[in-house]
Parts: sequence; structure tokens; C-alpha cells
Amino acid sequence: MVDSILPNFEKSFAFMKKYQYFSPNDIRIVNNSVALAEELVSSHYKLSFTQLLHLNYDVKTLVDLTENEIVDDPFAQIIRYAEKTKNDLPDAPVKDFYKVCLQDHSIINAMEKFKYLDLYAFAVYIVCHELIHIIRFRRFLQHFDAPSNEKMNEEFRVHVKTHEILSKVNIKQLGPVLEFYKNWRQVPDGLENS
Repeated sequence: MVDSILPNFEKSFAFMKKYQYFSPNDIRIVNNSVALAEELVSSHYKLSFTQLLHLNYDVKTLVDLTENEIVDDPFAQIIRYAEKTKNDLPDAPVKDFYKVCLQDHSIINAMEKFKYLDLYAFAVYIVCHELIHIIRFRRFLQHFDAPSNEKMNEEFRVHVKTHEILSKVNIKQLGPVLEFYKNWRQVPDGLENS
């Protein structure tokens, strides 16, 4: 029995070693970034604490992700799950649950390449951006399963909105992060910025 478990453990361990993970201090910084991003986005969209909870999402870092939630290039991705709680009636509709999967390794690689990026400011931007996506999904302003060309257009819209929200706050080292994303704010001709 132990022999059959060992190869799977070794495979998982080898997979995990492939990626760089946030340190405990980095996790503390990211947690603070998430809290500020939630506050900024909920304030911008005038969401109460209860309304924010009803968005039904969570933000996780690499250590809490499954293999299929990990991607190599993006800094984060949103995965939609169908959720039914144990207290739901048998015929109750399934609820969407959104998991924001922060990709530690991609964020760390970007910060090593672009030394001017600060983890706190960078994570605030990334999480704000992902929360705006979730709000747009919830408000039916964008379909989660949109075609790829529409998803790219949505990326431009959400980067513009993220900049709009963050350009009004005073966060140390946010300027270089906003500059890092400037090309994403150059909305292509013919694209509505709704």
C-alpha cells in the first residue's frame, strides 16, 4: 500500500519544487494588499460589507492552489466553480464561486526582472483588477465564458477601471506599477469602455 502512494507523493513534490512560493513575510504583505484592494473596490462600487461577501470569492496564493489552478505566465487567474452548500435545499440552484488564484512564481519573476515593482503595490493592483472582473461577471457586464477576442477586450476595460480606482489613492510605490500596466490602458479603436 505504501509503495503505491509513494510515486504520487514524489510526483506532487517534484511538481511543487518547480515553482517559487511567497515567503511568510510575502504572504503577510499580500494579505494586507488583498484587504486594501477589497476596501478600494467595494468603496468604488459602493458595496456594503454584506454585498462584498455575496460576491462569493476567495483569493489564494500558490501554496493553496491545485495543479490545474496554476498557470505559468499570468500573475493571477480566476476560476469559477459551482458551489452548493450543505444547508442548501436539494433543488436549490448552484451558486458561482470565484477563486482568484495568485501565481506567486509569475509575480516573483516579474519583480526580479523589473526591480522597481514593489510587492505590496503590485499585489494591490493585481487583486483590484481581479475583483473588478468578478464584479463585472456578477453584474452581467461580461460573460465568464466569453470568446477569446472578447476576453482580451475585457482585459483592456478592466485595466482602465483598475487605473481609475488606484490613481486616486496614495500608495507608496504604486506609480511604477501603474506605469508597468500603461500599455493595457491604451484601449483599441472601436472598443467600448463600459
